[in-house]
Amino acid sequence: MTSLIVRLALTGAWVVGLLSNALGEPARENDAGQFDFYVLSLSWSPSFCAAAAERGNGRGPTPQCGVRPYSFVVHGLWPQYDKGFPEYCEVPAPRLNRAIVSSMLDLMPAPRLIYNEWDKHGTCSGLAARAYFDTVRKAREVIKIPPQYSDLREPLSVTPAAVQEAFIKANPGLSAASMAVECDKRRLTEVRICLSKELQFRDCSEIARRSCRGDQLVMPPMR
Repeated sequence: MTSLIVRLALTGAWVVGLLSNALGEPARENDAGQFDFYVLSLSWSPSFCAAAAERGNGRGPTPQCGVRPYSFVVHGLWPQYDKGFPEYCEVPAPRLNRAIVSSMLDLMPAPRLIYNEWDKHGTCSGLAARAYFDTVRKAREVIKIPPQYSDLREPLSVTPAAVQEAFIKANPGLSAASMAVECDKRRLTEVRICLSKELQFRDCSEIARRSCRGDQLVMPPMR
């Protein structure tokens, strides 16, 4: 199975290279380290856990949905192109040291999430695993969570615009053009913030225009 995945990945890269050459453009699709900016995705953990409970897949609670309450957790730090994004830049991905996984559980409270994010996104950063996850931590430190969301005890009705405004107010230099608020049919799910490779706020029109269009959302409380 692994060898088949490798062959498919190499075939995809070859096709992209041919198309790029035909268009007179440099081939960089899924080329590790060749990207324009990062997206830091912050997931509202209570919404994730509420959706998981509704699905009722029989696997029991994930580590993220256990006794300890979480607010915004890091879903990932994703290398992006101005249009589109790379993924799975090394197949198979270099193996993650368990010590790295353990060191990230305070920000990304599920080992499976950490492994998946490394395979899909981290390998496209051009960084070794330790350096990539150090960058994840630094990116998270850049962002201040609005105080009204830090210890939510009751369900909160919000609009995407209100969440956006709260993050902008808490983070000088952040603008509506450099972030997006994500939702499902009822709940706020994520806030995505665009950062340069130097971890400065930067505009990202493709990300910003995907922001949730819902009129009214719920933020479930932290347990």
